[in-house]
Amino acid sequence: MSETHPLRRLGYARVSTFGQTLEAQLEKLRDAGCEKVFREKVSGARLDRRELQRLLRSVTEGDEVVVTRIDRLARSTFDLFEIVKQITERGAHFRSLAEPWADTGSATGRLMIAVLSGLADVERDLIRTRTAEGRVRAQARGQHMGRPSKLTAAQRVEALARRAAGETLSEIARSYNVAHTTISRLRSP
Repeated sequence: MSETHPLRRLGYARVSTFGQTLEAQLEKLRDAGCEKVFREKVSGARLDRRELQRLLRSVTEGDEVVVTRIDRLARSTFDLFEIVKQITERGAHFRSLAEPWADTGSATGRLMIAVLSGLADVERDLIRTRTAEGRVRAQARGQHMGRPSKLTAAQRVEALARRAAGETLSEIARSYNVAHTTISRLRSP
């Protein structure tokens, strides 16, 4: 017989800048019964938020994660869906106080999360398509994709000549202050 984990309400509060205050969010989360609130002052566009990651690691089956508004949790549909998915995969629920539809403990909330999943897929495809189109346009204009070369065109020609003359990759690389792999990847034009 398995013992069920008691329901914990875990809150998450976030503001973007240090000039803003968390107090209003903290009060609402306390009033909602949150026994622990993870809080931070960082942009919502970043997924590597330390307190958010701590919250996600601490969530267990039966818990409920509460935010005052969904924009405190994520800035895009894709990010929101990914975070809520992590919460629900752990057997926990997600709820937003300001958006009653965002409650995975209800049938309507689960439906809305399913819709979010579809929107996240569309958003992901749109981003992929725009990125690919931008890459094609840049290449058509003759722009180099990726990091700029550490060596000038003249240095590349010189390094290739030195390789052909028998110098080691390490010797050549050291003289240009680059890794030997940079030299090994050089090709004749």
